[in-house]
Amino acid sequence: MSLRKMPALVVAIAVAVLVTTGCGGAGGDEVAANRRPPLVRGTTVVAAGDIACPPGRSVTRTRCRQAATARLAASFHPRYVLPLGDEQYENGRLSDYQGSYARTWGRFTAISRPVPGNHDYHVAGAAGYFAYFQQETTSPGYYAFDIGRHWRVYALNSNCSDVDCGAEAGWLNQDMSAHPRSCTAITMHHPRYSSGSQHGDSPEVRPLWQVAVNHRADLALAGHDHEYERFRAMDANGHVTRRGIVSFVVGTGGKDLYTKGRTHVGSVVFARSFGVLALHLGARGFGWRFKTIGGRTLDAGFRRCH
Repeated sequence: MSLRKMPALVVAIAVAVLVTTGCGGAGGDEVAANRRPPLVRGTTVVAAGDIACPPGRSVTRTRCRQAATARLAASFHPRYVLPLGDEQYENGRLSDYQGSYARTWGRFTAISRPVPGNHDYHVAGAAGYFAYFQQETTSPGYYAFDIGRHWRVYALNSNCSDVDCGAEAGWLNQDMSAHPRSCTAITMHHPRYSSGSQHGDSPEVRPLWQVAVNHRADLALAGHDHEYERFRAMDANGHVTRRGIVSFVVGTGGKDLYTKGRTHVGSVVFARSFGVLALHLGARGFGWRFKTIGGRTLDAGFRRCH
């Protein structure tokens, strides 16, 4: 995003954080917008998961909105795009990726840093996913990359029935020890916490979260439940804590939407709307804004890194 356009995003976030969440909170989530955290000279990143219907499926008001979310994502002029798994339904075949995802979100492939979803493993070894994203990732599907000098992002494979998540947790611990940064994020398909009625929590990713919490990670992004939800800073065991990770579920990339179940401890905002999460990653923290394909900002705010 150009510097000329950044103030508008900051203003929108400042207004929305005061309206939707207030300042501070039990988990220390939001920094008051009028304190003007130093986030302007950062990097714009867009995230969403659960994206493309199979080729040929009809677009309706309630499903197959991947073209609309792609246009919305492009409007933020992101430096990176983070597809949060299940990029292509129903089975992640390469031919389906080429016939549907490539025609919408494919415009971002060169700047994408994806993670695989459970539907990708409907093809043995997630072969379609790895073939399509072969320039970005290889099996077993977890890796790290830097955004500027201050952020390191860990793209994790949360399909623990298909990959060795114990070995992955060991790799994560080693890399986080070797590459400390001012701010750290983890991305994966399965959310540690979710109020969605379809899937809900994913306890199998707790070991990955525990490593991230031990290293004072700041931000976690996931999909899987087709909803938007933000949680206060949480540890890996279900407790709100200032030393925890602020997490987002952004399964709103276009396929369809799920219903809400019981509100989870730590949940701040829940929405059933197609849209994308725009993040502004700065030297000392991050700003966020969830915008729908209809143009509404449903949630926004700031948080400083640990």
